[in-house]
Amino acid sequence: MFFPKSFPRLHFLLLLSAGVLNACAVGPDFKQPDAPQVSGFTEKPVPEKLASVPNVPGGSPQEFAKEADIPAQWWALYQSPELDALIKKALTQNPNLGAADAALRAAQENVNAQIGGQYFPAIGLGANGGRQQTPNAAFGFPGNGDSIYNLYNASVNVTYKLDVFGGARRTVESARAQAEYQQFQLEGAYLSLTSNLVTSAIREAAIRAQLQATAEILKAQQNLADVTEKQLQIGTVSKVDVTSQKALVANTQVDLINYEKNLSIIRNQLAVYTGEFPSNANIAGFNLSNLTLPEKLPLSLPSSLVRQRPDVRAAEALLKSTNALVGVATANLLPQVNLTGAIGSEALTTGALFGPGAALWSVAGGVFQPLFQGGQLLAQRRGAMANYEQAVYQYQATVLNAFQEVADALRALDTGARALQSASDAERYAYETLDLVQQQYKLGTQSYLAVLYYQSQYQQAKIKSIQAQATRFSDTAALFAALGGGWWNREGPAFQANPVTIADPKQVQSKN
Repeated sequence: MFFPKSFPRLHFLLLLSAGVLNACAVGPDFKQPDAPQVSGFTEKPVPEKLASVPNVPGGSPQEFAKEADIPAQWWALYQSPELDALIKKALTQNPNLGAADAALRAAQENVNAQIGGQYFPAIGLGANGGRQQTPNAAFGFPGNGDSIYNLYNASVNVTYKLDVFGGARRTVESARAQAEYQQFQLEGAYLSLTSNLVTSAIREAAIRAQLQATAEILKAQQNLADVTEKQLQIGTVSKVDVTSQKALVANTQVDLINYEKNLSIIRNQLAVYTGEFPSNANIAGFNLSNLTLPEKLPLSLPSSLVRQRPDVRAAEALLKSTNALVGVATANLLPQVNLTGAIGSEALTTGALFGPGAALWSVAGGVFQPLFQGGQLLAQRRGAMANYEQAVYQYQATVLNAFQEVADALRALDTGARALQSASDAERYAYETLDLVQQQYKLGTQSYLAVLYYQSQYQQAKIKSIQAQATRFSDTAALFAALGGGWWNREGPAFQANPVTIADPKQVQSKN
């Protein structure tokens, strides 16, 4: 293609206009919010060392390690190979985590698209040919004749919008902030998935323990019911004693059935977390006795929490994005400068299309200043400012919620440790009392109503003790999650997709 000597002027103008990118951008510059000026998480300080109960699942001693970092795989502290395998599977197959990862990649590509569309000139190549008829009068010639000829042209067109007031830079800034938002949304989904898996596994272990304990209690109650029926035959007890014991057995059977139902439900939930159907999932059973309670509990500084929590970082990114959009709306009120250029050739034959006499080019610049558009641009700017204010309040609410969750977890750890002590004592005393009363009943020195009462007391104490054991495990997981989960120490991506599970669109089309 022929390029005339005068065309470099267009290159010079474009290079000169690129320097405008170094000018300031209108609108407020984003300033990262300061960390809350608080010295602690709870109204009253929690003890550095928590109460412990020897030889009881979940009864290990725990103490807080101030300013300690959180390992990326904090669930490994439970020392459960089954739990590690479960989470590893979920991180490759969970569809919600995969969706969050795809949303992040889409946001990152949108940043690239905005950079390409806002910072660089748009260059296009065009070519066309045609045959046309033109009357002589169109050229000022007398007569009724006309001319029939072919016309061919080819050209390169360039358009560029000068970013005089920074509207393009603010647009890219907003897109980058949206990508950050999706990044921390992914980290939040990762933290939610891993913490839900841990707490669900603990709950499954607790239900399994309650199921086993209830089955043992039911067996003892059925044995006593058999003894009571024999005593009825010899006349040492009344019919009321027999029916009361059978009623207790039936009620315990109802509890056993409910535990079986709850165990199935929680295992179905674990299967879904791993991205599998409940009927196909191969999930190991969990037991409280096979879980190790982490003895060192990290306690981050309050000023560090806002940098660790994915939800707070996501709210901050949204704040940054809406702040940049205020600049975009402001720049839209100011003059818009556009440069255009074209170079090409036009001829009557294809052979002459690129000859020296066929060259054509053009360079143009234009300025547009909005004057009146029915208040549209002003309303858009006010709306952008309102969106920014909304993001500010959402950020504040997210920070408050983060501190509340940490405070709740710390207080729950303290009360949970003390509750396990009391629950273990209650279980032991209830069992000893029931054993004594049953012996006295067999000797005829205690009424059957007393046996019935203390059976119920022991059953309740046993279940509460198991619940207290599970609570210590789950409260520990809640603290790790409330402090951010250590995602910043993780190596590799949050979602580690297994490529084998992804269908090839070409193969799907061929099958159809």
